[in-house]
Amino acid sequence: MITFYILGNFTTLFLILLLLVKKNKSRADKTLFIWLIIIFITQLFHYLTYTEILYKYPHWLGIDMSMPILVGVFLFFYTKEITGNKLASNWKTFLHFLPTVLLILFGIPFFKLTGPEKITVFKSDGVGFELYETINSITIEVSGLLYSIWSLIIIRKHQKKIRNNFSNIEKKNLQWLRFLSIGFGIIWLIVIFFDDLVVFSMVVIFVLCIGTFGINQLNIFNSNDQIITIPEDKPIEEQDLKKNSEIKNSKYSKSGLSKETASEIYTDLKKLMNENAVYKNKEITLVELSKQLNVHPNYLSQIINEMEGKNFYNYINTLRINEFIKIASLPENKKFTMISLAYDCGFSTKSTFNRHFKLVTSKTPTEFFKSVNSN
Repeated sequence: MITFYILGNFTTLFLILLLLVKKNKSRADKTLFIWLIIIFITQLFHYLTYTEILYKYPHWLGIDMSMPILVGVFLFFYTKEITGNKLASNWKTFLHFLPTVLLILFGIPFFKLTGPEKITVFKSDGVGFELYETINSITIEVSGLLYSIWSLIIIRKHQKKIRNNFSNIEKKNLQWLRFLSIGFGIIWLIVIFFDDLVVFSMVVIFVLCIGTFGINQLNIFNSNDQIITIPEDKPIEEQDLKKNSEIKNSKYSKSGLSKETASEIYTDLKKLMNENAVYKNKEITLVELSKQLNVHPNYLSQIINEMEGKNFYNYINTLRINEFIKIASLPENKKFTMISLAYDCGFSTKSTFNRHFKLVTSKTPTEFFKSVNSN
């Protein structure tokens, strides 16, 4: 078990060093850096306490007792930053640190003890400080669960928003961070039923997952920009309209877009797709497409949702699937693999292609063409 703790500590330290030498650090990188330092300190103190090494330096005992709260706080901060929602520099951000500050103040009587007295308290499982230990434990557990859930809510909103703005979301959907947030929540559920030995073992696994997911993402620990920038939903000015006309349909009245204007834009959209096949651009975005059509992105998003019954992401990928079926059915293309044709249609990964093909046709590519050829 001690070897396992050491592995976790060295993994955390390694990730910290990777971020330290990273060039052009973003706010999210700096937040992740602090988050990992906090995790490292909590791991280190638990290891030193578990091995009783810290008993040789008793004035350090208890320093880390309220620190686990900050692990949840910085998970939330990192989630905010990496999704492009910058933290405000005001009292609202400070409120996240208030529970930790209050617990430290509440623990002053313990910190005023002599070294031998602190050791006695630790060896007797907190005798004399039962109330503080109970409040501290409950606060840590509740805050851990709350910040995990809060982070998941932010990620879910982010994933929904990028589907209205990007045609390729595999590197933007933060699925890895969603898994980490779920894992973090599970840790605090485990706290309720198991002792510190199990809990900190789970923390080590959590850190190993951060390292695995982070290195697989590549851009977390190198100098590539990993912040997902999504256009803000700004109010639409009158001059942003492609064509102005009187609002005659309540369906569009809230946005100021008339039925006739929406129909004209939709016609232009279909023409652009049919003639230029812009969906083959792997990185086509709502903003880029709206510029080509000379319309406001909010209008275009609304029209796609209303006319097609799909968000931008599903709309573009449905067009790609239809194009794939068309070109894959041609005799001269039989010599090419399905995935190479899928890439030509704008897909960037095999998994995305297969998922959307099944979504559009209710069959796998093999099943689909087998049924077509048998007819």
